[in-house]
Amino acid sequence: MGLDEALLENAVRLNSPIIRFYGWTQPAASFGYFQHYADVANATHLRPLIRRPTGGGIVPHDHDWTYSAVFPPSHPWYSISAIESYRRIHDWIQRAFAAIKIPTELAPCCLKSAPGQCFAGYEKFDLLWHGKKIAGAAQRRTKAGLLIQGSIQPPPLSLKRADWEAAMLKSISSEVSLEVVDLELDEPLHGRAKDLAQQKYSQDAYNQKR
Repeated sequence: MGLDEALLENAVRLNSPIIRFYGWTQPAASFGYFQHYADVANATHLRPLIRRPTGGGIVPHDHDWTYSAVFPPSHPWYSISAIESYRRIHDWIQRAFAAIKIPTELAPCCLKSAPGQCFAGYEKFDLLWHGKKIAGAAQRRTKAGLLIQGSIQPPPLSLKRADWEAAMLKSISSEVSLEVVDLELDEPLHGRAKDLAQQKYSQDAYNQKR
């Protein structure tokens, strides 16, 4: 969470779209910035509970694959509507799954879920596999840029995360970027991410602030 927020803060300086793949070192759950901690704690047994900088509901991180995407204000994705950026990120993920021979579809509309449970139902443009939601995301748009945080609940198939990540990079459309290069974390970015992790996202005062 700290690195995602640091990337968002530095989006203007970096001036390029960024896709980041990451995992969790232990079972956990993240929840939307505007959710109430007590409601979240009652809705899931997973711990720790981490408040995301983005919106949305509860996301279990016990076996999922997580990613984030950051776009600076100069990028076309920054100026589109939230529903359109949501559609585009899941269209990208759909292309990646298609590249590894897994057919999926974008949800045409909605299936009501339990309150605050991100993967119990689905919303328009969530990614479905055999009618079940396998990809969802949350967003935050500031003057610094656009942050999208997403979770993949992989289908129960013989599928390697590394293959999906490689497919994501190969499926980047020209509207996102014309080339892919590794991002080197400089000291200001690394230091800011560390500070946010220690002073904000690991603190009960932040995670339980509402």
